[in-house]
Amino acid sequence: MQPTADISQNKNLLWLMAIACGLCAGANYYSQPLIHSIQTYFNVTQGQAALTVTFAQVSYALGLLFIVPLGDVVNKTKFIPWLIFLAGIGLLLCGFSVNLPMLWLGTLMTGLFSVAAQVLIPLATMAVKPEKTGEVVGFLMSGLLVGILLSTSLAGLLSNLFQWKVIYLLSAILMFIVAYLLRGKLPYVLRFQLNYAQIFKSMGSLLVEEKRLLLRALVGACAFGSMSSLFSTMALLLSAPPFQLKDFVIGLISLVGVFGALSTAYAGKLADRGLTTTLTWAGCLLLTFSWVCFFFAKVSLIFYILGFGLINWGLALIHTSNQNIIFKLRPDAKSRLNAIYMTLYFTGAASGSAIGIFAWRHGGWIMTCSAGIGLTIFAACFALIDRIHFHQKKRPI
Repeated sequence: MQPTADISQNKNLLWLMAIACGLCAGANYYSQPLIHSIQTYFNVTQGQAALTVTFAQVSYALGLLFIVPLGDVVNKTKFIPWLIFLAGIGLLLCGFSVNLPMLWLGTLMTGLFSVAAQVLIPLATMAVKPEKTGEVVGFLMSGLLVGILLSTSLAGLLSNLFQWKVIYLLSAILMFIVAYLLRGKLPYVLRFQLNYAQIFKSMGSLLVEEKRLLLRALVGACAFGSMSSLFSTMALLLSAPPFQLKDFVIGLISLVGVFGALSTAYAGKLADRGLTTTLTWAGCLLLTFSWVCFFFAKVSLIFYILGFGLINWGLALIHTSNQNIIFKLRPDAKSRLNAIYMTLYFTGAASGSAIGIFAWRHGGWIMTCSAGIGLTIFAACFALIDRIHFHQKKRPI
């Protein structure tokens, strides 16, 4: 299916879409460097405050499963701005929260509707030439990942300068502005005549018929789960002795991951050349090396910073290669393919967050590192199964 217009030539629109992706994805990560501040503000336990991170991931996974598939059957030019607007409403709830349940409610609403980014990316692949798919996906993923990393830094900075709620209010305003700017600017692509029940039936068929979709989703889920086990415990480690870092400094450390995030644009071009397997294995190796560094993090903060840069770089390579593969499986079902992949991807993230918190409670940082490297090994195992299956099928992607 050839696109009616090639948006790869419209740099202004691509930048706006990348910013939208970054805002939507970043909205689910503000709480990570703020756990200690949230705990103190609401006078709750450390575990209750840390659950905010898990709720963000769970609600995002639900949005991926129940909202993103609609991208194949609705008018995305109106659908996407509305999703971004509703995510902004969720951020307002967080910003005006008077108790922890209200913060959780806002977090759930934000996570549910910020999946707009995962409708934008399949839309972009439908509006470019097939040979540009990886390049455009990589560019939008750079925006998404940089948004995640900047969100934690800005959350910490604004918490330090003003109060931890400020980031939610500022982000809500930016969401409303982007939603308005996107109105009427997104390319229109053909929709498919399916009702809601048929969408889920077709998704079940895709899982059965496209084995590589499931395998690649499991690779991504385990890799992101590994990283999420770090995200859910980073504030707990760095705010405690011997570091005792403030929210701003914790967020600032996250900036070292920007270099890995920016690599997705180049990784997308490599994926277009058929190097997805090489990118996947490189990503798994980087994740492994990152956890080796994290094991020594309590000895020196330098090890933590190095590990954080490596884990972001590794995940970026894996995720970019995964999306390059799945979007080429069924050109007529890109939103549904992405919904399946990203649902499993963020289910892995939510599981990784919960595993990280559990490991921290029962064995501290060493147990957390063990859990993280264990998830990385699972990702590598699924990548190996995918490689064997791919080799037997002889279907180069």
